[in-house]
Amino acid sequence: MNNPGENIHIVSYLGPITLVGGADCRQRDLETAFNLAPVVIAADGGAEQVLASGRLPERVIGDLDSLKDNLHSRLGNIIEHVEEQEFTDFEKCLLRVDSPRVLAVGFMGGRIDHQLSVLNVMAKHMPRIIVTLSADDACVMVSEEIAFDLPAGTRLSLMPVGECRAWTEGLRWDLDGQVMKPDGFLSASNMVDGPVRIRAEGPVLLVLPSEHLHVLWKALSSWER
Repeated sequence: MNNPGENIHIVSYLGPITLVGGADCRQRDLETAFNLAPVVIAADGGAEQVLASGRLPERVIGDLDSLKDNLHSRLGNIIEHVEEQEFTDFEKCLLRVDSPRVLAVGFMGGRIDHQLSVLNVMAKHMPRIIVTLSADDACVMVSEEIAFDLPAGTRLSLMPVGECRAWTEGLRWDLDGQVMKPDGFLSASNMVDGPVRIRAEGPVLLVLPSEHLHVLWKALSSWER
């Protein structure tokens, strides 16, 4: 990982945080995130979405290229201007926040290159618990064994971000340590058949329908130290 500099300002939080980006997201997804992770931090233009929801973010971090001029004075000293161009605003925030879990909203819509860069950052920061929420999906990198129950037939995908292996129980098509990679084998649109258990080595992205975020969020409590 590139060095973000010696003067980086890291703030620690005892509980989970919601990190809001500038990509389109539904108001109900923001409210869901705020209820699960009440401390709210905005990445650059994501501050506008937080303000539109009636809240004030605790911090606004980024190079400010997406933050409207009229919001600068309103946000005042909670803005942390970070010029580093080798990091995305998503990663700039992660480098400056220490928390048990991050729930990221407003990062997985819009441009495909932005979405791919988010997945790259999530893989780089494993085993940190970073969940992304969009209108369709709730996603997390599988860094430890995870287990949960979902209704039979629920969509579940395991997508390799790099070369990796995965073992599963409770899926329609279970995996038994197969090597997975972006240009090779993957498990897209698999389905739940019973109680699910997943273990992985390497960067495997677990993708569930967004309506099952609460089940995923609860299961991830076993990863916290």
